[in-house]
Amino acid sequence: MKDFAGTPGTSTGLLLRIGQCLFAAGSIVAMTTTGSFFNFTAFCYLIAAMGLQLIWSFGLALIDAYAILRKKVLHGPVLVSLFVIGDWVTAILSLAAASASAGITILYFSDLGHCTYENQCQIYQTSVALAFLSWITIAISSLIMLWLLAAG
Repeated sequence: MKDFAGTPGTSTGLLLRIGQCLFAAGSIVAMTTTGSFFNFTAFCYLIAAMGLQLIWSFGLALIDAYAILRKKVLHGPVLVSLFVIGDWVTAILSLAAASASAGITILYFSDLGHCTYENQCQIYQTSVALAFLSWITIAISSLIMLWLLAAG
């Protein structure tokens, strides 16, 4: 298997995983700092999906860091298949949660005009934006893992 940017055990792969963790954690923190996020099911789903994303990406970041320190190659077909499945599942869940939350944010706070607290609406929008950034990084990782599996 080829060793290209973003594969497990490389510094770019570690940076992608760290980016996923930071964006997911930022989305969770932003959403939970509001007092009424639990009134919207989509926002609760966003927190659950970003929590799963955070756990998955942090675990793989630790594996990448270990591989970099030990100079090990993580390109075994079983391991790459596990990475592919995990990345695609978390990517789909993250996209669904971010899209649902974006739809609710636009519907309630822009179209219906129910936003009485401007600061709270901006926090919801920030959380959704961070969720989409997290999805972009996991989508990149998903495609790289699929490419690595196909190249193997």
